[in-house]
Amino acid sequence: MLSWLDEAGAAFASQCIDSPRLVTVRLSEVIFKKPVRPGHIIKIYGDVVIIKESSIVIHLEARRHSPYNGTQRTVCTTQVTYVRIDGDGEPIPISDKAKARYENDNQDTKNSESSKRGIDK
Repeated sequence: MLSWLDEAGAAFASQCIDSPRLVTVRLSEVIFKKPVRPGHIIKIYGDVVIIKESSIVIHLEARRHSPYNGTQRTVCTTQVTYVRIDGDGEPIPISDKAKARYENDNQDTKNSESSKRGIDK
């Protein structure tokens, strides 16, 4: 399960930062909520938490999918940090274009959360 999370997260992070060159630097606490057994269909979903100078943090959620009734149950969640690297394995900056794309998303999320809670800005 951990390798699936890392692989799916890396593919998602690569798409988000427009670069296939990245490495995993941190897999935070993985919280297992339901068992996964051979034959289960697992779907992995991701959201960008933050993009920094050369790193991206994503939240991953793995869900067990039932082909019989279409239900999904969360089996585990985690956050993973990836760093963009050059050909020598050294960290390099993530493009401003990628950062801007997700800064707007994060700002929209913060605005909607503030309005949901009734917090004045």
